[in-house]
Amino acid sequence: MMKREEAITLIEKNIHTKNLIKHFLAVEAVMGALAQYFHEDEEKWKLAGLLHDIDYEKTKDQPELHSMLGAEMLEEEDVPTDVIDAIKCHNHIHGLERKTLMDKALFATDPVTGLIVAGALIRPEKKLEAVDVESLIKRFYEKAFARGASRERIAACSDLGLSLEEFLSIALVAMRENHEQLGL
Repeated sequence: MMKREEAITLIEKNIHTKNLIKHFLAVEAVMGALAQYFHEDEEKWKLAGLLHDIDYEKTKDQPELHSMLGAEMLEEEDVPTDVIDAIKCHNHIHGLERKTLMDKALFATDPVTGLIVAGALIRPEKKLEAVDVESLIKRFYEKAFARGASRERIAACSDLGLSLEEFLSIALVAMRENHEQLGL
């Protein structure tokens, strides 16, 4: 299985936007926390989070190709099939069934990190420590706030058996633990 260092090297070859790399790191952190919560393979789940948008700079203007090109890229690497499957189905455009817990977790985690980052950036401190679950829940219901963070996909945390509050709490704690990497 691909090691984290190898994944970082692959990211550095394909991604040049700092904020996008921070997004990868945020999704990696949340996926790791969810793997711990569900007693799943943390390395695999974190790898899925880290690599889920590996093709984004190549496909950002062609969303119908996003995640499929990434899957092709990762099939040439030492990435487990279940990780590649989770990456493929995180793009809702393809309409692929999310069968495993990892599939479902990545689908909901991708947008939740954006909601949490936006929650930190509106605070004067611009720090994750200043954010709490209650404020995130309020913001969740404000359509104009963090528009890119799909509420429908975040709410799919229910497919994991998690309430919105539980999911936001797990994600926020994970991102706080990685605040230095995330610059928040």
